[in-house]
Amino acid sequence: MASLPVSALNLVPIREGQGPREAIQSAVELAQALEKLGYVRYWIAEHHNMPTLVSAATVVLIQHVLERTSTIRVGSGGVMLPNHSPLIVAEQFGTLAVLYPGRVDLGLGRAPGTDMKTAAAIRRNRHEAMYMFPDEVRDLLRYFGPPEEQSDVRAYPAVGTGVPLYILGSTTDSAELAAYLGLPYAFASHFAPEQTEAAIRLYRSRFRPSRYLDRPYMIVCLNVVAAETDEESRHELWTSIRYFLNIVRGERLPLLPPDKAEKDTALTPYELAHLEARMSLAIVGGRETVKKRLAEFLERHEADEIMAVTYIFDLAKQIRSYELLKEAAESIRR
Repeated sequence: MASLPVSALNLVPIREGQGPREAIQSAVELAQALEKLGYVRYWIAEHHNMPTLVSAATVVLIQHVLERTSTIRVGSGGVMLPNHSPLIVAEQFGTLAVLYPGRVDLGLGRAPGTDMKTAAAIRRNRHEAMYMFPDEVRDLLRYFGPPEEQSDVRAYPAVGTGVPLYILGSTTDSAELAAYLGLPYAFASHFAPEQTEAAIRLYRSRFRPSRYLDRPYMIVCLNVVAAETDEESRHELWTSIRYFLNIVRGERLPLLPPDKAEKDTALTPYELAHLEARMSLAIVGGRETVKKRLAEFLERHEADEIMAVTYIFDLAKQIRSYELLKEAAESIRR
């Protein structure tokens, strides 16, 4: 029996006192630490027009991390396909697969990863592209497929590389598509926890075996803040709380130290309700609490892999949080 696989999702946030260059360096250092800990994969998410995130040029950051690691899989969590031509995506990730064989993942989402004005500035017909998402996923599968399955337009050097595709989602729509195509599915429980149970159930019940996957493979993304004690973890959680409030309040603050975040955060009843809903599946605590919460989650939700999102201001403490999660995962045999 093997232990539960664990992975990480990073939006490459800017911490207070950092600039974009320092944020990227922190992202690289985190990837290198997770590689040593035995994490399966490290994904970077595409976001635009957000001054506190440095993940807009996702494929560039993926290549940057691949170059500075050696074994961990690195990919997109995800590429927002309505923003891009599938041909260009295939050419880019096919090139990465040639440079770093066996280490590249392509996670695909159908949301724009930004506001509507910015989505329009990206210059693709976003609304049309959203409806075309299933067909464009099939296009990508073909582009990465064998030579005999190609059409007149080929995405060199992607042909024959077999870059694995993952469907990302926060609703049951993407779960149904992943099941129909026989692809692995990654669900965003870190910001849509209320849809988790329905999405997992639909994906597993409707999954059709394919050449890509003979049985369902479910990745669940969770907010995780682990520390030496429950009290310390709750203190570090204030960085996440304050950062999540950016969305509710329309603010654009960087990651703040927990002392400053707690001092700066007076929650209205609406904000408190929003945060409680957002964090309802979060794993927060010391070593034993994290083990217990993870086991409880897996008893209720059938996940094949946990992908953690961890917002902690101090990089060393962030790495320690991931280490504690790995310890918890190793205690669970599958």
